[in-house]
Amino acid sequence: MGILSRLEAYGRWLTSDPFGFLLYLIYLSVAVLATLILHEMAHAYVAYRCGDPTAKMLGRLTLNPAKHLDPIGTACLVLLGFGWAKPVPVNPRNFENYRRDDFLVSVAGITVNLTLFILSLSLAVGLNSFLWRPEVLAYNGGAKAFLSSDGVGYAILCGGLGPEYIDFMRHPWVQYIQRFLLLFAYLNLGVGIFNLMPFPPLDGFHLLNDILLKGKLTLNAQTFQIAHIILMVLCFTGALGGILNFLTGAVEDAVLNLLLMLTGHA
Repeated sequence: MGILSRLEAYGRWLTSDPFGFLLYLIYLSVAVLATLILHEMAHAYVAYRCGDPTAKMLGRLTLNPAKHLDPIGTACLVLLGFGWAKPVPVNPRNFENYRRDDFLVSVAGITVNLTLFILSLSLAVGLNSFLWRPEVLAYNGGAKAFLSSDGVGYAILCGGLGPEYIDFMRHPWVQYIQRFLLLFAYLNLGVGIFNLMPFPPLDGFHLLNDILLKGKLTLNAQTFQIAHIILMVLCFTGALGGILNFLTGAVEDAVLNLLLMLTGHA
């Protein structure tokens, strides 16, 4: 879904169900803040543990959103499902082992996001049995239909379900917890996959340079700034949307199938 189509959908939703849209905005705000802040805090913490106190001295080892959020990157996460925060300042000259420590700092944020994705989706899968009656889970696509972002799960996530579904629920209040978990899971997956892209200034570029190029590629600040501008253009024009949607969809499908198999709902 592109930016314009998503804005149009938000407008229709606000008009038809103001309370539901407000509730979604609350979910979204908390999920976006937690996703981006924990990603950047992971970078700052690992850098500090590797010997570089720069991020800590500049106040980046904190839960304060003002220290982390990038307006454009946050807008991308809200409107496109992937985005970024302010990069954590790192002075690699403080590292004991440059390649090893640069790799650890670069992979820290992605690791946190993918871990939160798996944990949140696992909890959402676990709650499915508390929310829906057994006969419902065995019908029309099974449990996966209620959790997948391209099935009924998307309807739950982006607008809740109508009163006609209440009779099929064991504990209707569980849907509000599950909706947040699904949103939090999908946002973390989007941020994790996006940052894996080998494009400066994303974490994936550092991983590519550290693992395959042995740290031989060095870019100056101006090059990184130009690359950042190009990245933003690619994001807002939708050029990256198809690739990222394919990757996130494939990972989501694989992990969801595995979780459902492990819980006996596949």
